[in-house]
Parts: sequence; C-alpha cells; structure tokens
Amino acid sequence: MKLRVRFLQLPITFDAERLAAEVAAIPESAWREHPQKFPGNDALTLITTGGDPDSDARSGAMAPTPHLLACPYLMQVMARLGATWGRTRLMRLSGDAEVTPHVDTDYYWRDHMRVHVPIVTQPTVRFICGDEEVNMAAGECWIFDTWSLHRVHNDATRARIHLVADTVGGEGFLDLIEQGRAPGEAKPGWSPVMVPPRDGPPPALAYESRNAPEVMTPWELRDHLGFLLSEVAPGDPKVGPIAQALNRLRVGWHELWARSGDDASARPEYAALLTRIWARIEGLGVMEVKLRNQMSLGLCLRALIFKSALGGDGHMDGDQRAAPGSPIVAAAPLAAAPPAPASIAPVPARGARDEVFDRPVFIVSSPRSGSSLLFETLAKAPDLFTITGESHGLVESIPALTPAAQGWASNRITPTDVPPETAAQLREIFALALKDRDGRRPTRLPMRMLEKTPKNALRIPFLAAAFPEARFVYLYRDPRPTLASMMEAWRSGKFRTYRPPGWSGDWSLLLTPGWRDLVGQPLNRIVASQWSAVTATLVDDLETLPRDRRRVLDYDDFIASPQTAVQGLCRDLGLFWDGTLGESLPFARNTLTPPRADKWRDRAEVIEAVLPIVAGADARARALLSAAPVNLAAAS
Repeated sequence: MKLRVRFLQLPITFDAERLAAEVAAIPESAWREHPQKFPGNDALTLITTGGDPDSDARSGAMAPTPHLLACPYLMQVMARLGATWGRTRLMRLSGDAEVTPHVDTDYYWRDHMRVHVPIVTQPTVRFICGDEEVNMAAGECWIFDTWSLHRVHNDATRARIHLVADTVGGEGFLDLIEQGRAPGEAKPGWSPVMVPPRDGPPPALAYESRNAPEVMTPWELRDHLGFLLSEVAPGDPKVGPIAQALNRLRVGWHELWARSGDDASARPEYAALLTRIWARIEGLGVMEVKLRNQMSLGLCLRALIFKSALGGDGHMDGDQRAAPGSPIVAAAPLAAAPPAPASIAPVPARGARDEVFDRPVFIVSSPRSGSSLLFETLAKAPDLFTITGESHGLVESIPALTPAAQGWASNRITPTDVPPETAAQLREIFALALKDRDGRRPTRLPMRMLEKTPKNALRIPFLAAAFPEARFVYLYRDPRPTLASMMEAWRSGKFRTYRPPGWSGDWSLLLTPGWRDLVGQPLNRIVASQWSAVTATLVDDLETLPRDRRRVLDYDDFIASPQTAVQGLCRDLGLFWDGTLGESLPFARNTLTPPRADKWRDRAEVIEAVLPIVAGADARARALLSAAPVNLAAAS
C-alpha cells in the first residue's frame, strides 16, 4: 500500500525476548525457503489460506496454522493491533544476506499494509525504503510504503527474524496509525506503550474470508486505473494514447457489468475485453512507461487488473523482481477493436453548465510559496476531490502539455498552444483519478476538484478554458523567504524537473519564460528571475479573468490564523468546512527543513542583492492582494 510517508512507527512495543522464546520452540523443520528462492531468506507461515502451513497463497479464506496456535503471545500481539489478518509469516534473513530491491505492485498489495515487529535483530540491520533508511529495534512495530522501492540488508552474522503480518486494517489499527510517528518527526510526549504477555487462553483473531473478486466491479476497476494513471512519471508521450485505451476498458467493463454483473456466463466477454485492451496498450508501449516509483506501468496494470479482474490473485509474490510471464488471461481470440468511446469529460459548450467539474479550484503561486501546505489543508474539506498529490505526471502524460512540445520555451500554455482535444484529454484523466479525503471515488456528478501544481501558474489561460467554471486561488508570499526556499530546493536535488537543451545539467522547479537568458548566472539570480517571471505571468492572467473567478490569500495571514483563513476561503469558494485547525499547521510533505519566520536571513546578502529583479512583479502582486475580496460562492 502506498503511504504518505516511507516509514511509520506505531506507538506500541512488545516483549521481544518472550516472542523470541516462542519462535525458538517451533521446530526448525517448519521453516521453508522463500517462494522465489532468494538466498538467505526463509519463512514460517502463521496465517494462510485454510491454515495450510505449506501454502503461500494470499487469496481465499485465511486461518491460523498450528504454529501460530502454539504461540499465545504472538496471538496477543496480533490481537492488540486491532486488525483483520491476511497472510502472516515469520521472516528470517540470515547473516550477510539481503531482501533484494523490489516494489510490491500487484492486486493484493494495493490495499494491504505490511506490519513488521522485529523479534531477533541487531543495530546493523538496515531497512531502506525510497531515500530513507531505518533500523527497526526489537519489539517495535512498523509499517512502511510498500509502493516505493525497498530492500533490507543484514550485514551481521546473526539471523534477523521479524513477524511480518499483512492486513487491510481495522478501526483499532487505524487508531494506532493516527498516533504513529515517522522517523525524525517531532511529537512532544510521544512514547510507545509496552504490551506485556498475559496469562490465560489466547485471544480470538479476525481473519480475512474474502480478498479477491470473482469479477472486479467497475467501480473498483476505475479506482485502480485512476491510481496508476496518477502515478505515471512526467513527460512520456505514450501515456496519453494508453490512457484513452484504458478508458475503453473502463467503459466496456461497466457496460458488461450493467448487463451481466458477476454472472459466470459473462466471463468469456470480460476475458475477451481484457485481451483486446491488453493487446492495444502493449502495442502502444505500455511496458516501457515508467511510474514515479520507477516500475513499469504495464507490469503494474497486468498484476493489478489484467491478472486479477477475473478472480486471479495476480501472484508474482507481490513485487516486480519477476520478469513478465505468459499471456494475461485465457480468453477468446482477439477481436477487431471498436471505435474509441467519446470522452467521459468533454469540455462544455460556451455558456453551458459543466456537468462533470463544478467550480474546480486551482491553487496557483510561485514555487516554494506554501501552496503544498494550503493544498494539503484545504483537501480536508469533505466535498473536495483531489488526486491525493500533485499532478505533474498526469498533466505531462499528455504530450502537448510538455515543454518539449512547445520547443522548450517554458511551461507556459494557452489554449492556442495546444490541439483542441487536449483540454478534453486532461479533463478525462483527472476524472478517472480523483478521490475525496477518505479515499473514495465520486459517486455523483458534478464534483468539486482541488488541484495544485506549481507549473499551473503558467497555464491559467488554458485551465480557465478547459474548466470553464474554474476558480483560481493565488497564494502570495513575500519573495524574500520564497527565494531562500527556492535556492534550498535547487541545491537539494529533489526538485529536478527537466534537462532542457542548452542548459548544463538539470533544471529545477518550473521552467519559466526566458530561462535561456539565465545560462551561466548565479543561483540567486536564477531563482529571482523564476519568481519574477511566474509572478508577472500569473498576475497578468488573473487580471484578465472575471473577478468572481479569482481569490488572493496572503501566506502570512494563512500561517498566523489557519482556521480563520481556511474558513473564509471555503466560504468564498462555496465549500463546506468541518475541520478544526490548531494555531500551527503540520509541515507540508515537500518541506525540506523546518520553517521559521526569519530563516531567509541566513542568506540575506544574496537575497537582498536580487530584490530589484523581483520588485516590479512583487508590487503588482501586492496590489492584487490588497484588492477587495470577492465572495465567489455568491457570484456562482
């Protein structure tokens, strides 16, 4: 399951010595080599299909093996976690062995979390996920982002043993997650609670009984498609046509479901549809398209949908270490593909009501102005839908919206810069990917969308045409701290976006008009020119819009009084707000170092040297900020 953080430690610990004693009492003959025969990896099954200790299946009714029933404290541990359990094992990694790099990508892993409780370990065992690394100490309890590339290395001579339990969660488990802590996160007073062994009979555990569809519902299939499309890496021109072909799958699947549901008589038609669409997207190069976690879109589609939509468990042992296998499904011969269906989200005619996107909200600003924090806060409104993050990959999966298609001029896009069908393509991709704050897909139309991507500050005319009811929220921030944060972003290497021809190395953040004039310039002049260009452009564009389609918010006001600012913004946008914000907000996901009001003064000399570059654009932005606010809800 994809998490918002790489690692999360739950606020609970267990008696590792007692667990180790129970594990030591299990006969060595119960241990089996890893299903994929990775050297130094072996496992002992505790929960599996039918309770068969020799099974590694992940679908079907789960039950405990005799080995789990012989370990009362292990059962207490799992009961205390408050979840319903899927396949669960003890995983042993011998000395100087590793769990090789992989990503858990198939159907099972889309909604299952993997819980780790170290039982026998040592400080030299390293668990690496993405760009983060932890040592999980004995008795602690962790979950991690299985959608990111991860690996484990035990460079000691003693074996490492973890309880590794898979679950879709439960109410008690969610309580623990909400109280969890990411490595390095400051949580005053945070201290995990020890759960000691207790006497008496072992507790009853909840086990999965249904975990794979006989026929995937169209709503689940749409959710998976939206998720994978939201994960595509930016800039691949193959993604647009592939997304259109996948929309054929979505439409065709829903049509079959509406007619036949999960009736067995319709399975050949479902299978034939899968085969036709797979052949089409394979021909479009889907196996070469990369997701943001560097995995193949084709392999993930195959495992999550094409091998699982008709009752398979997508078994590749849950990761992309395995090579592509044999044909997807046994199905009818390939048939000629029918014409592509009409877009599910066409641009409405001039003056007509938008039947799909009701007053979508676009946050626009210069880079590093706090827009991520505003987006993550506003996304908690109950009637808003987002793709759960920024949409760089989604937007630039459409070739016409990449800077390469504009001759590497910039990220600037107007309606005249792109083919007429581009707006409908973008609307369609968004419509497939949106979810509310609880991860649910829209159940009725039109819907309220919230979007924030820094490059959109240069796309306002295009977005205003593609989404005729769009509202734009400009978040203004003093350029001095903004420029300091932009310099930090460039130097971190975490915000690289392009390698444009004529630029030495990688460009960071959005590509602004006139970037070629910055070749060879010092970093403070580069970021000042970026800020000035994007601010002048977005102010120009906002001033051409009717006043009822724009709103300006001061970052300092937002930070000083988050609840008041967000309540006022939601009122003006016609949104319901049911949250309570504290005096300070949590860090946004893109925060590099903890913010403080005067942090820019650490670079005061280089920042003040370039203030003349931004002065004109800043004056215009402040003038826009000082204009009387407009009640957008009333105007609509």
